[in-house]
Amino acid sequence: MKTFSATPADIDKKWILIDAEGVVLGRLASIIAMRLRGKHKASFTPSMDMGDNVIVINAEKIQMTGKKRTDKIHYWHTGYPGGIKSRTAGQILEGAHPERLVTKAVQRMLPGGPLSRVQMTNLRVYAGTEHPHEAQSPEVLDVKAMNPKNTRSQS
Repeated sequence: MKTFSATPADIDKKWILIDAEGVVLGRLASIIAMRLRGKHKASFTPSMDMGDNVIVINAEKIQMTGKKRTDKIHYWHTGYPGGIKSRTAGQILEGAHPERLVTKAVQRMLPGGPLSRVQMTNLRVYAGTEHPHEAQSPEVLDVKAMNPKNTRSQS
């Protein structure tokens, strides 16, 4: 047996559309990370960008389990002395850019390195239902139907 190693000519990228409304953030992020890396394909090669292009809509309607919306704190530093900043997940969702919560969750599930930064360019996240990628005719991936734990009712 010979080990198959994909070349750029072997790569077949698809466009996938995911509706994030009512889906749990961590479960959605792990599915997106798997699709971006290409681990769902039989021809997966770790050193190649094999993944699909993923479009996520309704990022502002994402759900979180437990009390993460109020208790989970995201920190960043401005680069200046004493410049530590923080926001809760709920504040980010209600702010101007709720799609950043999904983007950072996916980014942190990918291995750090040059290849992951290239793979992150294949992710497009939109807060609402509108997206400019109709011309690519993306396939709809129903994350809610994959597992009943992927959704969470409003409570």
